[in-house]
Amino acid sequence: MSNIKTAISVNKPLFDEVEALAQEMEVSRSEVFARAAREYVQHHKSHKIMEAINAAYGDVPDENEEALRKRMRRKQREIVEDQW
Repeated sequence: MSNIKTAISVNKPLFDEVEALAQEMEVSRSEVFARAAREYVQHHKSHKIMEAINAAYGDVPDENEEALRKRMRRKQREIVEDQW
């Protein structure tokens, strides 16, 4: 697979965090950004799949189902936040 070189602009505090993380992980900054981009794209795909599933089951949820959805969303956020 070929690599494409690109330039991005980030604020200094974020750059410093990425730099520190790259050193800690013993990888390049480019690798940190590439991994972050892959995770973000995967998250977006998962979100789109969830929207499609929700549309397929578009009926109005009852109170129990809505409570379950809230717990599931909260758990999903916890999982995703741990990954970032």
